[in-house]
Amino acid sequence: MTGRTVSAAVLLVVGAGLAVLAVLVHYGFMRVYGDVSGTAFEGLMWGLTAGPAGLGLGLVMVFALAGLALSTRRWMRLTAAAIPVLMLIAMFAVTPLALDKRLEVQFVSTPQCMSEDTPEPMASADRQAQQVFDSIIHIGNFKSGGMSGVGGCTRWFVLQGDADVLQHYRGALPAAGWAVVEDDGTHLRAHRDGGAFDVTPCPGGGVIWAGSDKDPSYGQGGPALAGSEICPHDL
Repeated sequence: MTGRTVSAAVLLVVGAGLAVLAVLVHYGFMRVYGDVSGTAFEGLMWGLTAGPAGLGLGLVMVFALAGLALSTRRWMRLTAAAIPVLMLIAMFAVTPLALDKRLEVQFVSTPQCMSEDTPEPMASADRQAQQVFDSIIHIGNFKSGGMSGVGGCTRWFVLQGDADVLQHYRGALPAAGWAVVEDDGTHLRAHRDGGAFDVTPCPGGGVIWAGSDKDPSYGQGGPALAGSEICPHDL
C-alpha cells in the first residue's frame, strides 16, 4: 500500500508540473498565433485543436488517470480529478491576456503605409496612400504589414466583437469629405481629390486600400495579383 501511495503521489506531481507547463506553452502559442477576433472561449477551443494545448491536456490526463488508478486515499483521487480541470481553467484565464498581448505587439490602431527604406517612386505612392488613410476614421486593429507600391497600399485589419464594417465607412467617408462611388454590399469605394479608398469586409475583419482614383482597388487589375484573393484565410 505504501508503494502504491508513493507511486500515485509521484504521478500526480508530474501531472501537475505538466499542467503548469502546458498552460505556459498555451499562453506563448496564443500570444503569437491566436485569433484576436474571437472570444476567450473560442480561443481556448482553437488552442486545444490547432495548438499544443490539446497534446498537453492529453499528457496530463494520462498521468492524472494513472494516479487515480493507484490512489488509495480520497484526497489523492480528488487531486487527480482536479488537475486537468484546473489546467483548463488556467488556460481559459490566460487566453485573453495572450490575445491582448498579440494585439499590442503585432497590430496597430491605425493603418501605416510608410517605411524608411522604401525607394522611389513607391515612397511617393506610400505617402499619398498614408494621407488618404489619415483622413478617415477607421475601425478595427491593423496588421503591421501589407502590400504597398505604385498601385496603392493595402492593409488588413481584425475586429474584436461584431461590427458592420461597411456601415462604419458609409458614415466615416462622407464625414471626411469623400464621395462614395461604389457600394454593392460586398465592398465600398470612395473618391476625393484624385485619391481613392476601398474597403472590403472579410471574416473576422476586413481589408482597406488607398491609391489613385484611376487605379483598380487592391491592384487587382495587375497581372501579379490577377485572380488573387482579397481576403486571406487567416487575418
